[in-house]
Amino acid sequence: MSTIRRAAVLGSPIAHSLSPVLHRAAYTELGLAHWSYDRFDVDEAGLPGFIEGLDASWAGLSLTMPLKRAIIPLLDSVSGTASSVEAVNTVVFTEDGRRVGDNTDIPGMIAALRERGVEKTDSAAVLGAGATASSALAALSEICTGPVTAYVRSRERGDEMRGWGERLGVDVRIADWADAEQALRAPLVIATTPAGTTDALTGAVPTAPGTLFDVLYEPWPTGLASAWSARGGAVVGGLDLLVHQAVLQVEQMTGCSPAPLAAMRQAGVAALAAR
Repeated sequence: MSTIRRAAVLGSPIAHSLSPVLHRAAYTELGLAHWSYDRFDVDEAGLPGFIEGLDASWAGLSLTMPLKRAIIPLLDSVSGTASSVEAVNTVVFTEDGRRVGDNTDIPGMIAALRERGVEKTDSAAVLGAGATASSALAALSEICTGPVTAYVRSRERGDEMRGWGERLGVDVRIADWADAEQALRAPLVIATTPAGTTDALTGAVPTAPGTLFDVLYEPWPTGLASAWSARGGAVVGGLDLLVHQAVLQVEQMTGCSPAPLAAMRQAGVAALAAR
């Protein structure tokens, strides 16, 4: 009889998370009948107690807001990728009981872009300056050979993005959000803002746009993504990111590689359509 293995996604709020759908689809495809994947509403205050209460059946955790930074002091080691943005979205429990943290959002972004044919770019624009924007800068440090312009709403946010750029080795230039329409002329635009924020930009999409990576997946498509597609531009969506980062999590937690990307994406599309 196979040993029961457990994994889950933690965060607060968590009811909206698609991670269980994606990971369970992978387990089914891989024939891992003894694996389970759940979701738990856990905030920063409850995180240490939750971690300490896990037994040897646990293989790994996915982490979403607000836990990506709060988990770091509770880990035995953290990958260079996760350290670069001070954010862990993946924890793997090793056979000897160690807790190892990683960030699959960054390689997930790179993989999602590569799937759409974007291997390198000579410049890029980032809309927003939150936690996802720092991950976007980390991804751009691998594929962008020139400057990245970040469009932000405040000087404080601009200083944060400039600091991340210096840390990650990216030439970050700061622009005011009032000029965000100019961002759409870049060969690669990464939108990291909350739902509705970029709706006012839809009329400014150029006649021959490059690639838009909009990290939202619900509601989808966003107004900007629709306008971009209508102009013939390539669009990478939040579900693409979610699936690619989950693929890497499944491989790390289960040791099975490659994880079934197509089955996981199909499950995600079906779950969103049913909402």
